[in-house]
Amino acid sequence: MSGGAFTDPAALAAALDRGAAQTVVAMNAVMRHRAQALVEQVQHNASGRPGPRVITGRYRASWRSDVQGAGPVVVAEVGTSAAQARRLEYGFVGVDSLGRQYAQPPFPHLGPAVDHAGPEIVRELGNAVEKAL
Repeated sequence: MSGGAFTDPAALAAALDRGAAQTVVAMNAVMRHRAQALVEQVQHNASGRPGPRVITGRYRASWRSDVQGAGPVVVAEVGTSAAQARRLEYGFVGVDSLGRQYAQPPFPHLGPAVDHAGPEIVRELGNAVEKAL
């Protein structure tokens, strides 16, 4: 290799393999960081209007992130197992399974956080790939 050009196909293949491995490591790091940042933004948004108000703090604390990788694929999941999550995000009008009547407006907190996080994730992943290669 001279001047940044590859003349040996084996050297090019080895460089691409190294770059691919470094890219996967970098993507994992970015996704872990951004998934945790998304959890923190959702928790912030769920700390009062326009999001839901904090009563006990359990709902806000229930948000978690999980990042998993399989080969070149990295997947981040952010969510909660709290039963009221959908109702708080989208609102609910009607009778619940316990017979209670609700006319609750939506208090979006996840959607706005995802809208804000999307461009940041794309930017950070692009930077990580560029740096690794």
